[in-house]
Amino acid sequence: MTDPIADFLTRIRNAYSAGKKIVEVPSSKMKVALTKILCEKGYILSYKVVEGSPVSTIKIALKYHPQTKTPAIKKIERVSRPGLRRYSDVENMPRVLNGLGIAILSTSKGIITDKEAKELNVGGEVLCYVY
Repeated sequence: MTDPIADFLTRIRNAYSAGKKIVEVPSSKMKVALTKILCEKGYILSYKVVEGSPVSTIKIALKYHPQTKTPAIKKIERVSRPGLRRYSDVENMPRVLNGLGIAILSTSKGIITDKEAKELNVGGEVLCYVY
């Protein structure tokens, strides 16, 4: 696997399209940080890191609208990839869906959202857009 972050996002996207309630993904520090942001912003219900002997995994409980059963995430897409890295400074920070969505960045302050990056006045690599 050459791009584990794209695999992580694809597993979430596929689980939503299949109507699953829980999805398991292999764990890494960056994936746990991405999952934590998705949970804090209300795109997923909860998550749990399960330590295993060969490999640890993250169990993610997906969130749906109670009446219409539509997924909480309309679109989740990878921006920066191994073949073409995308960086952004504070002045040119991307606005996702005119401020309704979030961009997740990898900065010197850690994995944070675009709004937090503006507050901290840092730029970084744009990992993905979520809305």
